[in-house]
Amino acid sequence: MLDECWTSCDPNRAQKGPKFGPNSPRLSRLSVGCIFPLYWPPLSVPLSLSRRRRLSSVALYLLSRVSCLSCAASPQGARHAVQYATRFRPCIDIHKGKVKQIVGSTLRDSSENGNSSLVTNFESDKSAAYYANMYKRDSLTGGHVIMLGADPLSQVAALEALHAYPGGLHVGGGINLENAMKYLDEGASHVIVTSYVFSDGKMNMERLQGLVDLIGRKRLVLDLSCREKVHQVFEWQKFSDVFLDAQSLEFLASYADEFLVHGVDVEGKRLGIDEELVTLLGSLSPIPVTYAGGVSKMEDLERIKTAGRGRVDVTVGSSLDIFGGDLSYQKVVAWHNEQIMVNI
Repeated sequence: MLDECWTSCDPNRAQKGPKFGPNSPRLSRLSVGCIFPLYWPPLSVPLSLSRRRRLSSVALYLLSRVSCLSCAASPQGARHAVQYATRFRPCIDIHKGKVKQIVGSTLRDSSENGNSSLVTNFESDKSAAYYANMYKRDSLTGGHVIMLGADPLSQVAALEALHAYPGGLHVGGGINLENAMKYLDEGASHVIVTSYVFSDGKMNMERLQGLVDLIGRKRLVLDLSCREKVHQVFEWQKFSDVFLDAQSLEFLASYADEFLVHGVDVEGKRLGIDEELVTLLGSLSPIPVTYAGGVSKMEDLERIKTAGRGRVDVTVGSSLDIFGGDLSYQKVVAWHNEQIMVNI
């Protein structure tokens, strides 16, 4: 495993050397995503100059990789990397052109139900671009711009956010083969896909493959929002036939750069996180994954870090004071920065 991680983190390692196996006396553990030298020869042990130089080069390389990535192989042979440092991922949810926070389980496609029972926790008088600029100022990357509807006002607001923070945000909501490249060209680093792939209770592999062929796996995020039915993927108001387990996550990881998972039963309700779901994601996801749902206090961030083994990022919405809640946005940003510093 150490050989695999070492080589996959540096593709040229196999040619460069030095190479260590699991029985190496000086490199014996992969811990919290980092490779630590646990033994060094006593100063009294004579070493040749070449040997000392070799050990020094190893030490420098290990220090440079202190936030090393743990690697896993997909069934198709692709390499996926999971970073061991829980991060805060900001969000901008847009409905009819306005930044809002909603109860996720009440969202229904207006094309199916014109009298939507949408429950709104907060509606901002600030623009989507305002929040994008805030996240840019605070150096928060990989945030999610979600269009909660396909209306033109929401599309315009999403584009304004992408223009304000090019390369810093993912965008989702109504993404398909026809418009995915447009949003990437407008500044999104990734597009987030749910209903286009998970529709009518099925996973549409033809559509998923088409997206990967068009934009590449590295720019695609799969939204695997789910609720308790042995954690079945949930397209908001409809169950799909996909269950979140090791096999499905490993398979889908070969088609995406990241996963985004909303705990639909708790999202927008400030009632606490779905810890069982976080544990599952931290244990089984072979690629970076972000969890959203139920965070109401700083202790919930620590619970996610612990339950997810530092491998699950977190989105906070309705609870933040910038969205009408009680949880300090600045405290969450400070917590995020602490996680990054610990892993440098």
